Amino acid sequence: MKINLQHKQAAHCENGVTSNLLHFYNIPLSEPMVFGIGAGLFFSHMPFIKLNFIPVTSFRPLPGFIFKRVTRRLGIKTKRFKYSNPQQAMNEMDLLLEKGIPVGMLVGVFYLSYFPQEFRFHFNAHNLVVFGKENNTYFISDPVMENVETLTYDELAKVRFAKGTYPPKGRMYYISEVPEKIDLKGAIVKGIKQASKDMLTIPIPMFGVKGIRFMAKRLKRWPEKLGEKKAALYLGQVIRMLEEIGTGGAGFRFIYAAFLQEAAGVLEQPWLLEVSKEMTIVGDKWREFAYLAARTFKKRGTETATYEQLSELLMIIANQEEEIFKKLKKISL
Repeated sequence: MKINLQHKQAAHCENGVTSNLLHFYNIPLSEPMVFGIGAGLFFSHMPFIKLNFIPVTSFRPLPGFIFKRVTRRLGIKTKRFKYSNPQQAMNEMDLLLEKGIPVGMLVGVFYLSYFPQEFRFHFNAHNLVVFGKENNTYFISDPVMENVETLTYDELAKVRFAKGTYPPKGRMYYISEVPEKIDLKGAIVKGIKQASKDMLTIPIPMFGVKGIRFMAKRLKRWPEKLGEKKAALYLGQVIRMLEEIGTGGAGFRFIYAAFLQEAAGVLEQPWLLEVSKEMTIVGDKWREFAYLAARTFKKRGTETATYEQLSELLMIIANQEEEIFKKLKKISL
């Protein structure tokens, strides 16, 4: 049994899952539109939360927020579950598949058998869709993969109940009811206002543009405070979050720029095209930071940067993003 879900590859897993599920219910939103409505662009640097014993840096909101925000803003009803019992989680998923309902879920990537070995590490915030079962094998639409993949019952149960930081606990979600009409314009404006609020107004200094400055100040002191070896490990973690987990800094900025370009047409507000260009420039700055940081981390060639220079580049990025979101927060219909 295989549900007629169209698998489309995406840059980021939760964007792709949300877009693919919406397409199944005849709501054809692009990945950038999903990302923008869901206010997926964010930043946080949280020294008190560790991933592999190194402080977490994140370029996205918590897993599930994009799907939740997009469906709520479009008036779509959903159901979400988490479990303590793996067998119950698998049985309830099977029942949904038998009813022809594709199921989104959160998994850990370390034991995903179809992932290349170099991309398997303890990260428990990956999204995919299960859309069929044949004997003991499940059909998987994983948006970061080019083609449909498969997992056995035991493999799927294992990744659904991966251990470690933020364990998925069998989390699954699906669309239960779709309205006859959706307010796309209103959803776009709400998404932009949410992203602007999150990037500008959270008072805790670890989040939004304040968070970028917070990390920049700390990064500058890493070699002196931690020693060269540990400082390099910390920098390597930032690079991994930038370039390997989801799409990170530059990639998210490019997706958001594409969203603003699309939103300019839907809302008939051409000024958003200029902001889109500014966001693309910021994306280029993040890419420059990732390139220089990687060269510094690996100590390769002459194009390396000091930690102080990397800190200064982050400050420039923070200033540019602050100006962009000050413009965007004024949006209205």
